[in-house]
Formats: sequence, C-alpha cells, structure tokens
Amino acid sequence: MGKTATDRAFFGQPRGLVGLFFAEAWERFSYYGMRALLLYYMTDRLAEGGLGLPADSAKPLIAVYGSAIYLAAILGGWVSDRLLGDRKATLVGGVLIMCGHLCLAVPAGAGALFASMVFIAVGTGLLKPTISSSVGDLYAAGDPRRDSGFSIYYMGISVGAVAAPLVVGTVGQNYDYHAGFGIAAVGMALGLLVYLRSQRHLSPVSSRPKNPLRLAEVPRPRLIAVVAGAAALIGLVAVTVGTGVLDVDGIVDVISVLAIALPVGYFTVMLRSARTTAAERARVRAYIPMFVAAVAFWCIQEQGATVIAQYAEESTDLDAFGFAIPASWFQSVGSLVLIVLTPLFAVLWLRLDRSPRSPSTAHKFAVGLAIAGLSYLLLVVPAAHPGQTNPLWLAGSLAVVTVGEMCLSPIGLSATTRLAPAAFATQTMGLWLSSNAAGQGIGAQLVKFYDPGSAAGYFGALGGGAVVLALVLFALAPLIRRQASRKGATMDDDQAAVHGAGR
Repeated sequence: MGKTATDRAFFGQPRGLVGLFFAEAWERFSYYGMRALLLYYMTDRLAEGGLGLPADSAKPLIAVYGSAIYLAAILGGWVSDRLLGDRKATLVGGVLIMCGHLCLAVPAGAGALFASMVFIAVGTGLLKPTISSSVGDLYAAGDPRRDSGFSIYYMGISVGAVAAPLVVGTVGQNYDYHAGFGIAAVGMALGLLVYLRSQRHLSPVSSRPKNPLRLAEVPRPRLIAVVAGAAALIGLVAVTVGTGVLDVDGIVDVISVLAIALPVGYFTVMLRSARTTAAERARVRAYIPMFVAAVAFWCIQEQGATVIAQYAEESTDLDAFGFAIPASWFQSVGSLVLIVLTPLFAVLWLRLDRSPRSPSTAHKFAVGLAIAGLSYLLLVVPAAHPGQTNPLWLAGSLAVVTVGEMCLSPIGLSATTRLAPAAFATQTMGLWLSSNAAGQGIGAQLVKFYDPGSAAGYFGALGGGAVVLALVLFALAPLIRRQASRKGATMDDDQAAVHGAGR
C-alpha cells in the first residue's frame, strides 16, 4: 500500500481517490451519453442524420452490445491480473473507448457504428473492472475508510450517468447525433487526462499484474492449442460474416447463447472441482437461485436503452409540461434516484441487520426482483390506453426499478464475496458480472416481441413473470439460508456493500 495507507489528503481519503473519482465519472458520462442516443440514432431516418434501421433490429443489437460489454469485463479482469496490471489496462481501455466514440462522431454509416461497438466493448471490458480494483488498492486490509471511499467513488459513477443524457442526449437529439457522440469522446478524453495526472498517487500494487502469466510455465501443447483455437475462431467469424452466413440477427443469437452458456459453465466447474469443499459446494448451490433472480432483474432493468427508450419517444407525451422533453432525458432518472437513495439504504440495511428478525439476502433479492416486476406492471396502466401518456408514468416506473436495484445489486456483490469458494474467489466476482450479461442476452430475444400497439401485454407479461419468480425465491429463502450458513458462513451483513449499486 505504501503512502496510500496513511494518505488522508482528500477529506480523510487517499489523494489517488480524486483522480479515480473524476476519471470514472467522465468514463460513465461518455458511456451513458452514447447509450442515451444509440437507439434514436440507429432508428432515425437517413434524412435526419440517423441510420434508418428498423427498431426491431436495433433493439436486440443494443441489448447484446450491453451483454458483450459485461462478458468483456470478465476477460478484461484476466488480462489485467495476468498480463498488463490495472494501470495499463485502465489506460488502454480508456483509449479504446475514446476511439469508439470518435467512430460515432464521424458520419460514416453502419460500418462506423459496428467499429465503435467493438472498440467500446473491449475498452469498457478492460477499464471497468480495473479502475474499481485500483480504488481497492488504495486501502490496506482492514482500513475502515474503504467503504466510505467506495461510496465516494460510486457517487462519481452516478454523477456521470445523470449528466450524460441531459448533455449528450440534448445535443444529439436537438442538433446533431454526431456532435452528441463527439461530446462523449471529449468526456472520455478528459477522464484519461485526469487519470494520467493522478497516477503518481495510486498504489504501486496497481502498476503490475497481480498474478503475472509466465509463458515459460505454460505447457507448450496447451499454448499451441489456445493460439490455434483463437485463430480458428477468428477465421470462422471472418468467413461467416464475409459470406453473409452470420448476419446481424445471427450475431445477436450467438452472443445471447454465449451470455447464458458462460455462467452455466462457471457453476458446473465450481460444483465439480476437487478444490471446492462440501460446505463451499452447498453455498454455491444456495447462490444459484439468487443468481437466476439477478438475471431476471437485469433483463428488465437493462431495457432502459431499448424498449423503454422506444416507449419514451413513441408513446410518451414529451410536450406535457409546456416544452419539448428530449426522450433521452428519461435515462437520467434511475441514476438521480440512485444518488438520493444510496445513503438512505445504507442506514436501512444497517438497522435491519441489527434486528433479531433481519431479512436474509434471499429475501432482499426477492423484494428487489418483485419491485422490478412492479415497475413494468405500473406501465400497463398507461400503455393500455391509446394515445400519448403522461411522462410521470415512465419516470415513476424508472424510479421504482431503481429502488429494486438498491435491494439487489449491492446485496449481490456482498453475497458473492462471502459465498465464493476460496479457490474461485476472483472468478466468482466475474460470475456476478455475467448475471448482467445473461440478463441482457435474454433481453435481446425478448425485446423482439415488443410492439407499441401491444405494449400493455408486453409489460404485463414480463412484470408478472418477475413477480412470480420473486415469490418462488421468497418461498425458498429459508432453505437457501440454511445452505448458505454451512460451516459458519453468514449472509446477513450486506450493508457494507451498499456502495456497489453504482453502475
């Protein structure tokens, strides 16, 4: 840790937290700004500066794009741990993200769009896990400032996510899409400058790989097999795309399957591994129902950039308050609510967990999923009536699902760290990230069924399904609690991870 263990220059926190806070705020500003515009840019008419794609093609593509980003984050963590170290991985990731936004800032059509998706997915996969790891490296083991430091850091995420749709969305929708994407690129460039200036205040631990890969230690047959397999996969993708065998719909389907297959593979390996003890195996089995609930939750929550964005533009009265509301503004609602609720939920969990009848983690997951379902059921009311609906319905739905996120996301991070088998501790955090990837992968298939004319049925089916699944999890909670408590494991100390709700 070095000097960071005693550094209290930033309101009692290490000085390096300043740079990481602003770098992540600007990175989230660039990402959520791009995300707020993407559907409208892809579906708007060519004459208006868009790509003219049908909404039925654009929505699944955006969903698997989000899924690919979370899948890339798992690989990015491995690249940092074994090859680059957190600092280099964060820097390379930021540069790739900026290149992706610059691709969108240039009016070069669909080719530039797909190039930007590759750049941003790979770049975010490198940056997202490593910059968070750098925050943790600022603190020694047992440092009581860690939780408050992460809370400050995640506040930066929320600030960037709130500001982005208001700035980038307004410029993009009211003036020019490419100018909006250009602002996102400038935001990422500012984040990189802040990060470079603050590197000297970071922990030396983040400057090198934590578990460096030494090629001399890798058996030559295994190395050859990995390289040959990667080359074959790249060649297969190139051939199928070039010949038209694998089109956009095919890519969506492939990523959806991968997003589901990855966590299934993770769980299978952990449950069958000789390095997993009997008690750890029981805790992994207890974790599976909550993981399924998390997948269902993200399937609903992450439709903010697809179905909800389309509903905001096509089915919401954007002139209800006497001025034209850019549809992209609605994507700031969740982050704004998150900023307000984070400290309140931190206090709530602390008080509940001190109660003799404190709810278990499974109960909290069930409540979070049920609230997400209710957010969609709330939209059934306005969607069932023809014509444009009051924007307060949509804003209310987005606020409600954020309350559900506060019940599930930080609690999931906390549960993941405690229930992970010792031999798979880091990989299990990657498994938690894959719940979002799987949710968006499934969502990519579900959004194909959304139609403005039957929106009430869509919202009712998904919302009702989430509530039913939440009731099943609630009924299983006592069994899950017994399984998870094997050998002294506990699941009732979730308030320490409440900062993890940041996106």
